[in-house]
Amino acid sequence: MALVPPNPAAELNDIEPETAQDVCIPEHCYHAFDALYCALTHAEPIPPAFPDEKYPLFVTWNTRPSRPGRPSRLRGCIGNFEPMPIRDGLAEYALISAFRDSRFRKIEESELETLECGISLLTNFEDAQSYLDWTIGIHGIHINFPHPSLISPSSSGTPSPLSSTPYLPRLSSHRTFSATYLPEVMPEQGWDKLDAIDSAIQKAGWNGTITEDLRRSIRLRRYQSKKCYVTWHEYISWRQRKEAEMGE
Repeated sequence: MALVPPNPAAELNDIEPETAQDVCIPEHCYHAFDALYCALTHAEPIPPAFPDEKYPLFVTWNTRPSRPGRPSRLRGCIGNFEPMPIRDGLAEYALISAFRDSRFRKIEESELETLECGISLLTNFEDAQSYLDWTIGIHGIHINFPHPSLISPSSSGTPSPLSSTPYLPRLSSHRTFSATYLPEVMPEQGWDKLDAIDSAIQKAGWNGTITEDLRRSIRLRRYQSKKCYVTWHEYISWRQRKEAEMGE
């Protein structure tokens, strides 16, 4: 998944997981699906009826398998770490992830029936004590680190519990790398923590050798999420029902 750089505002720490449990609902996915459907077909959108609360969010598009038992394939995933009103945010990032994820060609109208939409509302952001201070299956990770040429070598090869402390060098944004993985990615890939960290380093754009000193330089921010999925058929049934209600 791609991302918009996070805003480390204090309000991110105030979003509790149980709130996301109550707020992340199928209607959010329907609203995102509706934005894509209307953009491709020029249909009139269905007005959203859910509360317009603020959350960091990701919108994911998957292509459903043609044969039972096979996993869905990622078709686009982009989000934002800055809390935003979810009505506009879901509609906006539904289109960004469908049309501007650089890893994929733009989604076309002919693909609609094969798609499923996933919404992730991100919660409970915390600064980790080290690059290993998070739990697989619970936390997503956001990392940033300086260019390795600016890292002072250490004498120890063991993981440092201080890799997220303020004593690391502070560098301007154009001298750093960053990447994120949502909580579900690590279990889906079968990664342990080191696998995930090294993959995130590469995802951030570093193609050189990954050393322990590089890992120690990481500032890691962990977070949780609540996710909801709907299929095309669930969405179109919802839209037809809403159109009937509006026509009454």
